[in-house]
Amino acid sequence: MRFITFSTAQDPSPRLALRTESGLRGLSSANAARAPQSLLELIASGSAAMRDAAGAIEQLGDPIDPADIIYLPPVLAPAKIICVGLNYLDHTKESKFEQPAYPTLFLRATSSFVGHDQALIKPGCSEQFDYEGEMVAFIGRGGKHISKSSALEYVAGYSVSNEGSVRDYQFKSPQWTVGKNFDRSGSMGPEFVSADELPPGGAGLKIETRLNGETVQSSNTSDMVFDLATVVSLVSEAMALEPGDVILTGTPAGVGLARTPQLFMKAGDVAEVEVEGIGLLRNRIADEEN
Repeated sequence: MRFITFSTAQDPSPRLALRTESGLRGLSSANAARAPQSLLELIASGSAAMRDAAGAIEQLGDPIDPADIIYLPPVLAPAKIICVGLNYLDHTKESKFEQPAYPTLFLRATSSFVGHDQALIKPGCSEQFDYEGEMVAFIGRGGKHISKSSALEYVAGYSVSNEGSVRDYQFKSPQWTVGKNFDRSGSMGPEFVSADELPPGGAGLKIETRLNGETVQSSNTSDMVFDLATVVSLVSEAMALEPGDVILTGTPAGVGLARTPQLFMKAGDVAEVEVEGIGLLRNRIADEEN
């Protein structure tokens, strides 16, 4: 099952669409009660409810023209967005860090993300706006002290992210919060792909980032130092996970900061992140308006 969260210029209210063999379909206002219109609500209802909603939308939904919609991040108001840094050994090496024995975890705010085909905003105060292609996982049911052996049972689905980083602010202090949370600096989407469509833990998937058509990152999710089950289990030691929580699983080597010469995103660029079996996320880059 593949769901998209969207709005339109005529109606800013978020709605759900289902990707079908014939294209996108969504429920009209007359049939909206047949299925939740919030992916967070749908995820929290469980996999059976998700299948029922998909069936209702496919049967009763109207065709939706992708040209008419505004893509939004799949889950609009997650309780937590948890990011894993230094989770590919080659990226750790290019970043001149020693590989940590425990995941490097940090949080991002919802205001730092936009959806597919929306502009990523290069801050006016920075010249080091970097790309980071990542696989995203969504928590499907809550829990704490989750064992690694059962951790993937808590994952509802997957998506794609460009976890844009403002490098000259990221390294102003020992912690990375500011550089990771500029408004509209990251993106997520376009689709939420249910876990049953992918290998367990999203393992073995090609992940690639392109800037203006040039491949700048290319790796495989099996190269993660801490696989998804490990991350879910370790995070749940500290905080109870909730339905809709988002985990960004880390980026591979090739980031602009580590290149010679360095390569950063600028206005007019187009950044694409593609994860095999999940989808392609595309964003243009725009300058911050005063």
